[in-house]
Amino acid sequence: MNKILKYLAYKFLSPVKYAKFIGVKLGANPIINTKYFGSEPYLIEIGDNIRTSINVYFLNHDGAVHVLRNLHKEFEKADLFRKIIIGNNVYIGINVTILSGTKVGDNVIIGAGSLVRGELKSNSVYAGVPVKYICSIDEFKEKNSHLFINTLSTEQVKKEKIIRTMFNL
Repeated sequence: MNKILKYLAYKFLSPVKYAKFIGVKLGANPIINTKYFGSEPYLIEIGDNIRTSINVYFLNHDGAVHVLRNLHKEFEKADLFRKIIIGNNVYIGINVTILSGTKVGDNVIIGAGSLVRGELKSNSVYAGVPVKYICSIDEFKEKNSHLFINTLSTEQVKKEKIIRTMFNL
């Protein structure tokens, strides 16, 4: 791909349009707030109804092979690539890094700042460095349902008033 064209796309397209432009396979209704899709974005498959926060990094090229290149002649020109597959209805928090070879199931929450590698099972919450299982989606709902406020589509001024009232501000 032409570097100038890719730069212009990065600069001027929305994150969703940019992801499609560079070859990320996207499902329906994505809300993506990152443009970091690694050097092989065509190895990334993202399901329906995904939402990412900002500064989410998808890395499908493992640069650690550099050490083997220097130690073993047979790896002198070797690269290491693996796919990243993200299921349906997944939320990925701020500053998450997803490493090559990762597979995330459906209905998964990945907490802020996590380092993700391996397989994340469906209907689960994960967080940490490295990422660890925290609880099921049902347990998350039970623990937090008393904290939820229905303000998603509320205009900002009204939303602020509701929140200030809740917190006695």
